[in-house]
Amino acid sequence: MLLLGGLAATYVVFLLASLKVAVTAREVTVPDLRGQSLAAATEATAAVGLVMVIDPLKRPDGTLPPDHILSQEPAAGTVIRRQRPVRVRLSEALRAAVVPSLIGESERSAQIRLTQERVSIRHIAEMYSAGYPPGVIVAQDPPATSEAADVALLVNRGEAAITYVMPDLIGTPGTRVADLLRRRLFRVTILGEVPYPGLPPGTVIRQTPQAGYQIAPGDPITLEVSR
Repeated sequence: MLLLGGLAATYVVFLLASLKVAVTAREVTVPDLRGQSLAAATEATAAVGLVMVIDPLKRPDGTLPPDHILSQEPAAGTVIRRQRPVRVRLSEALRAAVVPSLIGESERSAQIRLTQERVSIRHIAEMYSAGYPPGVIVAQDPPATSEAADVALLVNRGEAAITYVMPDLIGTPGTRVADLLRRRLFRVTILGEVPYPGLPPGTVIRQTPQAGYQIAPGDPITLEVSR
């Protein structure tokens, strides 16, 4: 009886060991396929008894040539049984950037669209016109649907503001010229009168800004007059 028991135990141990060896023999380690060409990856998976399944959706990539392995599932180093599938996704060439139609769009909207289309802005020129809404794209180069890496834009900034050249007011009646300037919407301040022999009272002896400066309605003007 002891002999039979020993033989049975030995048989069980041997059977379990055989089963373990058989299972181990059917397991393989998934190779790293990333970056390989389709042909090389197919050969590598077949060599270890695995089946490669190609994802029908490719993904544009600027680092790999077309039809190279971008990703795989299971990951490299995973232990799986033979004949199991390894799913891979292939790369494809990046599409050439296509310039969208931007005329009539706001400058901000145009910038967002260009970023999405991988097109950079080469130059922005400005114009001032009441014929277009402020801040919109009036023209572009190259035109829409062109394949290009960058684009130049012409943006309308609205109707140009009215400006004047500051006149020389020295020696003029301060109160009178202040009234004229205020009618043109300038903010005029007359500073305290100072003695100035030989000039009638109220004559402009200093001004800010000086003659020749560009000024616009709403700008401040300071006049200093004689006493």
